Amino acid sequence: MNKYDILIIGSGLGGLECGYILSKNGYKVAILEKNAQIGGCLQTFTRKGTKFDTGMHYIGSMNKGEIMYRFFNYFNLTEDVKLSRLDIDGHDIINFRGAEYPLASGYDNFVNKLSEKFPENRNEIKEYIKRIREIANASPLYNLHKINNSVLIETEDIKTSINDFIASITSNNILRNVLIGNLPLYAGTKDKTPIYIHALINNLYIQSAYRIIGGSDIIAESLAKSIRSFGGEIFTNSDVIKIICDDYKATALMLADGTIFEGNYIISDIHPQVTFEKIQSNLIRKAYRDRINKLENTISNFTVYLKFKKNSTPYLNYNYYFYDNESVWNFSNYEVDKWPNSYLYMHQCDENMQKYADSAELIGYMKFDEVKKWENSSVGERGSDYLEFKEEKAQLLLDKLENAFPGIKNSIESYCTSSPLTYLNYTATKEGSMYGIKRDKNFPMQTLISHRTKIPNLFLTGQNINSHGVLGVTIGAVITCSEFLGINFIIKDIEKINN
Repeated sequence: MNKYDILIIGSGLGGLECGYILSKNGYKVAILEKNAQIGGCLQTFTRKGTKFDTGMHYIGSMNKGEIMYRFFNYFNLTEDVKLSRLDIDGHDIINFRGAEYPLASGYDNFVNKLSEKFPENRNEIKEYIKRIREIANASPLYNLHKINNSVLIETEDIKTSINDFIASITSNNILRNVLIGNLPLYAGTKDKTPIYIHALINNLYIQSAYRIIGGSDIIAESLAKSIRSFGGEIFTNSDVIKIICDDYKATALMLADGTIFEGNYIISDIHPQVTFEKIQSNLIRKAYRDRINKLENTISNFTVYLKFKKNSTPYLNYNYYFYDNESVWNFSNYEVDKWPNSYLYMHQCDENMQKYADSAELIGYMKFDEVKKWENSSVGERGSDYLEFKEEKAQLLLDKLENAFPGIKNSIESYCTSSPLTYLNYTATKEGSMYGIKRDKNFPMQTLISHRTKIPNLFLTGQNINSHGVLGVTIGAVITCSEFLGINFIIKDIEKINN
């Protein structure tokens, strides 16, 4: 009999972190993953001998004592996961209207480097840093402070949009766009995305920014190794098709092959809408299902994975954000015949102090509508028109890249691509959304999904219940696991290990 204390659906970062915390504290845990590879957005794939990341590309606040370092230390990741620091004088370079602007690491350095481009706006840049630090520091859980109430983010920071916040900082339109130039990190929407999303993510990277040497799957494999050492189990190729309920609670999971796993509690690390599609029970009322189903998701992307000719391309120790329109906000409302109007270009890190890049990723936003006609087709069987579509899009992105980096196309040995359908297939997020449910400052309660569900022993975790990104998902995992262990118990345990 497959019977466990806790069953976890999905092995993305949130599912693995919940598995780690709970198995470490004595619970009998099983994680069920539908794919052959664990990790969700930590997954990698290999083409022609080159490994590519699929979701996590760089990580912030990993200096000793900083927030993600403390979490990585708690999850026993610091030994297995090797890092290479991005350029402290510009870990992100924003190309806006043909000029390049650095987003540097370190609060004072950020101000100094950006002030070189905007000398008359130095005080405004200082004010920007001051205020995003205040937002980040106001959240006790994001600083591992003891929790005495349920307020994790201040109300004003949930109800204020990013663009309104930035407008209150400066009237310089170019500076406004540069300060939000790394928008692809959260796929924000003008007049909707609340400032706390921007502040928490930017504060994370301004403290310090690193690439993972050798691929993000190392994080997943390290967590899995620890979970198994605690007695937890991980099952791949195990597609959960049904969450079985009695009149009061969830009791078991059914796999596609008919196998049943019984559990006292269930945690879902997959999209809430997909989770509730697996439940045929009146415990989930129609009104609740309808609310979840109507929630808007963030946009998806189209990615070109580049393999370079040996020693042909100097390694770029920064991430390159390119915009050729009048506002960085215009990415999601693009006209198809004018795509792409922006992209994110990143080299992948194979070793510290790298001299030449072996590979890179070139990412452009893409609406799901562009690939919807192939939605019901299978991987590898979508036909020649789909392949032609992908090739056309790849060439458009590469042409844009060539304009900024002349000669780069001649350095490419081979490339492959992914579309919103790829994200949909491998992460089970609705419409291939990059970051799941879109937070909306106009409807803060409706778009902030609780880790609790209407079923008393079914919980959610992952990027949809708190925030996305490595820090947001990690905080979400702590919140979910607090139902079993208590929030302050986990915080105390994290602090104990870091002292």
